[in-house]
Amino acid sequence: MTTRPNVLWIMADQLRFDYLSCAGHPHLHTPHIDALAARGVRFTNAYVQSPVCGPSRMSAYTGRYVRSHGSTWNGMPLRVGEPTLGDHLREVGARAVLVGKTHMTADAEGMAWLGIDPESEIGVRVSECGFEPFERDDGLHPDSPRQNWSAYDDYLVAQGYVSENPWEDFANSGLDADGELLSAWLLKHSRLAANVPEEHSETAYMTDRAMDFMREAQSDGRPWVCHLSYIKPHWPYIVPAPYHDMYDESHILPPVRSGAERETDHPLLRAYHEARVCKSFSRDHVREHVIPAYMGLIKQLDDNLGRLFAWMDEQGMSENTIIAFTSDHGDYMGDHWMGDKDFYHEMAVKVPLIIADPRPEAEGTRGLVSDALVEMIDLAPTFMAAIGCEAKPHVIEGRDLTPILHGSGGFSRRYVISEHDYHWSDMARSLNQPQEDAHTVMIFDGRWKYIRCEGYRPVLFDLETDPDELTDLGASQAVDPVAVRARMEAALLDWARRHHTRITATPTVLARQKKAAETGILIGFWDEKEYEEVTGKPFDSLTPVGRP
Repeated sequence: MTTRPNVLWIMADQLRFDYLSCAGHPHLHTPHIDALAARGVRFTNAYVQSPVCGPSRMSAYTGRYVRSHGSTWNGMPLRVGEPTLGDHLREVGARAVLVGKTHMTADAEGMAWLGIDPESEIGVRVSECGFEPFERDDGLHPDSPRQNWSAYDDYLVAQGYVSENPWEDFANSGLDADGELLSAWLLKHSRLAANVPEEHSETAYMTDRAMDFMREAQSDGRPWVCHLSYIKPHWPYIVPAPYHDMYDESHILPPVRSGAERETDHPLLRAYHEARVCKSFSRDHVREHVIPAYMGLIKQLDDNLGRLFAWMDEQGMSENTIIAFTSDHGDYMGDHWMGDKDFYHEMAVKVPLIIADPRPEAEGTRGLVSDALVEMIDLAPTFMAAIGCEAKPHVIEGRDLTPILHGSGGFSRRYVISEHDYHWSDMARSLNQPQEDAHTVMIFDGRWKYIRCEGYRPVLFDLETDPDELTDLGASQAVDPVAVRARMEAALLDWARRHHTRITATPTVLARQKKAAETGILIGFWDEKEYEEVTGKPFDSLTPVGRP
């Protein structure tokens, strides 16, 4: 126990904002997440800085926009020298610890250029996005080799689940009636029970590992931020019994889409509709196979969080631990004729965010539902403030949410920003779009959502009159859309022209520059008299510094 609070930062990969009972889902009941919301603040307008895993997470871990940190897509290294939450916490004697996924790719060339050994203490932190890796698990692909940064494969083998790829063969495959092993990478197998008991599944394992860390940390004495980052409900969509058949077609909500969306004249949207994953999820039988499994994964997550929260209560940790629960992006699930993520409709770019602060200052906001516009980059400065870091506005672009958590007022934001680099995708290939132009950016002010599409006309939605985002006003010549497009384009230009990379501009540096500009540089003075009148100092007291 420390005098400063600890922070348990839970992230569930690819979890939609509306697939929780506290957010209104009529069939999926998540009582433990709901209880967390009841003792904290639930944010209904939380947006990620990219609708893709890697850049969204790099923004979360740095508190900075994608254009600022430069990691624009999965596999794009976060450059050496980019400050992270862990770097800021270590300055005040606190720890940033990882249990689970980061999607971090290390800047190997940058480390080599600077002579940093990847196995050294500094090298590990640079490679792990500033975290101490208590346990990392980014998952695999069917043909991936065993990863040396995850012990989950070794755990499965120790439990008797032995193969060359246990993660694939047990956690992410199922057995048919004849005992044949079937991979969940094929969506038609999503309704099978995963080939592993629930207590040995990835979600249960990472929950146990979080407990292991917190036990260890009790004797350490330093405050910590533990990033418990679950890989599910991200695909492959498969869940162990009994969750695999808790839900069926009767629990699937109708898709949010219209025929008019398929008739769009927008080249990029048409290209999205023709991408493989979108064509697949546009078919009802795919949704009927996948969504029940997706719901089962969320139900399993909620049950494991209930187990974790009860254990924290028993250990006396809840009274001194801020708990934040969120996701790195959502999942289309066939809405708008799309699958996976990668664009800016609400189900992809808006995420659940719940923060429960046990401190007395938060008593008045327990159970609050806030509609404030917030961004994922706001979490880093919020955690830093709680643990006693000084504010760093020259580095951190997010805003501290403590005024909302403590009901003290003073928090406001005019708009949120999200970005996507789609150069790697089916869309870029079908459009023959070069890498430098395969870029989109969203700006949303709480009503109007404007999406700038490089090389094409913008996309515009009015969520006040069209909350389902079915009508694209990007080409409308009506008065309001025309005016809004001009206003939003100007706001994007204003945002883009701000300082995004001046991370060395510490208060000390800025003060030194100001002092030098006021008195230390002898350019523009005509004679000794003018110098003395401006500076209030005798000319003969001038030091050699600044003399021509």
